Parts: sequence; structure tokens; C-alpha cells
Amino acid sequence: MTMKRLDIRRERGQTMVEFALVVPILLVVVFSIIQFGILYNHYITLTDATRVGARKGAVSRTAPNPIALAVAATRAAAPGLKPASLGVTATATAWTPGADITVEATYPYDIDVLGIVVASGTLRSKSVERVE
Repeated sequence: MTMKRLDIRRERGQTMVEFALVVPILLVVVFSIIQFGILYNHYITLTDATRVGARKGAVSRTAPNPIALAVAATRAAAPGLKPASLGVTATATAWTPGADITVEATYPYDIDVLGIVVASGTLRSKSVERVE
């Protein structure tokens, strides 16, 4: 009967242990990057939508209801956002050329990493255009 010699220099299991320790950290980092990317996309969409709405209001001063047109244009320019969660307000100082129209929009966010909400709040954007 031969006895196998124990060689303590072998490192066969070390790679699996290192992998098991590093993978959870790597997954958290990857999913955090994805969540921040989604948040940034929502912010860019919101900012662009307020610009579109302010521009629509600025060129619609002769329309029956330019505020409603600005709000509708803002909502239409944000297709990637949930309409029920999107808050839009539009105000104008006057409807004479050179006056300002302001469109403000808000949208809630949650940064959710692996089922844990890390941060939450409200994205805000505001655009001002001169009435033409």
C-alpha cells in the first residue's frame, strides 16, 4: 500500500477562494455603474425635454394656450420616462416678444444596487427661453 505524499505547495483551491471573495465586490461595482448610467440617461432626457418645451412655448405665443403646448411638448420629448412620475410646470412673465417662458420638470429616482436602495431623490431641470 502506497501513501500519497501531501504537498502543501499546491495552490489548487486558492484560485477558487480568491474568485469567491472578489466576485461579490465586482458585481456591486458593475451594477452600480449600470444604475448611475440609467440615472444619467434620465437626467439628460429630462434636461432635453425642458428645452424642447420651453422652445415650443417661446414660438407659440399666438396659439390659444401656449402654456399647455409647452407642457405637452415637454412630456412628449421624454419618452423614456414614466409619464405619471414626470412633473412639468410652465410659466411666462408675459406673451410679448422678449419676455421669458420658464419650463421646470421633476422626476424621482432610486439608485438600487442588488435590491438595496442606496440613494433616492428627485431630478430637476429648468429651461428659460425668450418669447418670439
